[in-house]
Amino acid sequence: MRVLSTSQFTLFALGFLPAQIFATDTLSTNGISTCLTGADIQVQKLDVTYTRSTRELIFDILGSNDIEQNVTASLTVYAYGNDLYSKQFDPCGTENYLAQLCPVPAGTFQAKGSQQIPESFASQIPAIAFAIPDLDGQVKLELKSKQDAHESACIETQLSNGKTTQMSSVTYAAAGVAGAALAVSGLSVVGAAGHPGAASSSPSFGDVMGWFHSMATNGMLSVSYPAVYRSFTKNFAFSTGLIPWGQMQQSIDNFRKSTGGNLTENSYDFLRNATLEFSNGSSTDTSAKVKRGLHLIVGAADLAARDVSTSYSSNSTASNTTSDSTIHKVVSGIEAWAEQLTIPQANIFMTCLLIFAIVIAAITVGILLLKVILELWALYGSFPAKLTNFRKDYWGLLARTITSLILVLYGIWVLYCVYQLTGADSWAAKVLAAITLVIFTGVLMFFGLRIWLVARKYKASQGDASGLYEDNDTWKKYSLFYDNYKKDYWWLFIPAIVYMFVKGVIIAAGNGHGLVQSACQLIVEALMLALLLWYRPYVAKSSQWINLSIQVVRVLSVACVLIFVEELGLSQTTKTVTGIVLIVVQSVLTGVLAILIAANAIILCIRENPHAKRRREAKKMNRDIDDLTPLDARDSLLMENPPRKEYTEMSKFNFTGPYEPYRDQYDQKQRLGSTGSTDRLVDPPDYHDSQHGRSLSRESRHTRDSRGSPDGRKPTAPGYGFAC
Repeated sequence: MRVLSTSQFTLFALGFLPAQIFATDTLSTNGISTCLTGADIQVQKLDVTYTRSTRELIFDILGSNDIEQNVTASLTVYAYGNDLYSKQFDPCGTENYLAQLCPVPAGTFQAKGSQQIPESFASQIPAIAFAIPDLDGQVKLELKSKQDAHESACIETQLSNGKTTQMSSVTYAAAGVAGAALAVSGLSVVGAAGHPGAASSSPSFGDVMGWFHSMATNGMLSVSYPAVYRSFTKNFAFSTGLIPWGQMQQSIDNFRKSTGGNLTENSYDFLRNATLEFSNGSSTDTSAKVKRGLHLIVGAADLAARDVSTSYSSNSTASNTTSDSTIHKVVSGIEAWAEQLTIPQANIFMTCLLIFAIVIAAITVGILLLKVILELWALYGSFPAKLTNFRKDYWGLLARTITSLILVLYGIWVLYCVYQLTGADSWAAKVLAAITLVIFTGVLMFFGLRIWLVARKYKASQGDASGLYEDNDTWKKYSLFYDNYKKDYWWLFIPAIVYMFVKGVIIAAGNGHGLVQSACQLIVEALMLALLLWYRPYVAKSSQWINLSIQVVRVLSVACVLIFVEELGLSQTTKTVTGIVLIVVQSVLTGVLAILIAANAIILCIRENPHAKRRREAKKMNRDIDDLTPLDARDSLLMENPPRKEYTEMSKFNFTGPYEPYRDQYDQKQRLGSTGSTDRLVDPPDYHDSQHGRSLSRESRHTRDSRGSPDGRKPTAPGYGFAC
């Protein structure tokens, strides 16, 4: 503003505030908003850029005034919620003379120009102001009439150094990590094909996407976020299905319009020309607006060699002013998070639905293409036996892939569907939200019930549910739900699904109530952490520590989000520091996951497949057993024992006859004891294997029992029971 060009205090404020100009050493304004209704002086355009290297300030002001008047100005600079400086001055005074405001002319006026800032003023701007991303600050300018001291204008603007934590490079890197996790998980599954009970590598694709979902949803709550953290969470919007695509948004707008939707302030075209204002007083332009602002800045740079120039425009200029006027919209919660991506809040569900449909179509086409290739391979070449199952199980593989995708996205899907159902918009979009929510929930309920019935069947026949891991067909169908859990904790996928459902409902249904959202979500996250700590359900130690670490960071993240709640009244500085801490912690965990994924990929490439190694060792063992003789038993007695439950079952067997598989051993002892002593000279001891819980040989038991009758009685050696 005119004041900005002459005041050292304004320059100091420029060093503390945010925007989106992509220069390396510039500070610039970012949109304007009025803080006075019915003002005499209206400012429609205010572009100010300060360049550190040249100490030059360029400004472009466009406004209108009802009557010519002399004014006094009051400038207030805020940074991170603190009042840094406040000063009153006279534009007609000798110290801060501004021709454009002395007096303020009637009608429409425009002022463009540049000024060289003295070194004494420029040196007071801290260097860190040009480096910290998403600096949170504002400048407020008030104009009062000298005649009657009434307020004629009130203008607020955001300032920034152009640095932001929302970067396309971060989004691409996160997408690359998710893609790498998917590839490594796929290789792990292929390597374990035909081996029931083999756990997938960790972190898996589901682990990574679940973590990205947590970071994204942390930015959707109705709290007063610092700008630095709000920008950071937008980097992971892709994981929730929100991908900005102008043509798609316009198609969704047309669909909503034809089915009862209101596009007045809820459309893609509206957002392209809007400035979003948040609860903490900060604001941001949408992407199209930012691009237009960049062109204005570049155009203003051409004025660097000029002195201050003032021009007064006619009615034609006034019409241009109307077209360039800024639309302001106050947003919060899920709406604020989505509309920063130029996605109207009423389009959120439909955007996710279309992205999901595109992904499913791509997966279907990819698997079908691979099947066609395998069929041609089988016809015209030697087909590998390992790929036979895939060739025959096309539909099963496709169904399992879609089910896996539903499981990964279920929490986000619940959130978007409930949010769509609670808002007043297109009836068709609501119907689609209800149908898809029922279908997805029904699919997961079907598999949960089916797995529970199968586990119950195994428990009835085998004593436990280990058949879920040992039966090849069962493992192939249902293992995606419990493959990383221990056999005793296969059921933990059910609490995990309930956790995703409840979390999505809390965020969507509690939209607009930040304290309720944060507190309820903290309780849910803490309960999930307690469940994992109590059972430690994961098979691999790596999975145990990775998932526990993710859950601990989730709990801490939600606890930190509580600091952003407006009801607590904490300072903006505290909120900003908390936001930076959150960014650091979440970024470190994301980096650790990326490193672990890379390590898993290297291990898969250089390490021998453990399942193939087991097969080879089993074949070698079988060959060795075939060669055993009584005189050359080698280490056969030291071979691995069968599972413990088999010992218990085998100890119940009585081998005295082929048609008497079970006999109560206690009754047998009672029967022998009732006859007094046996006819043996010395009752031979039971030579039981202490580990197996059964007699060492069938022959010895048969011999001993046969001596219990007169017909089978033979002299024996004392104490040994050997027949003479």
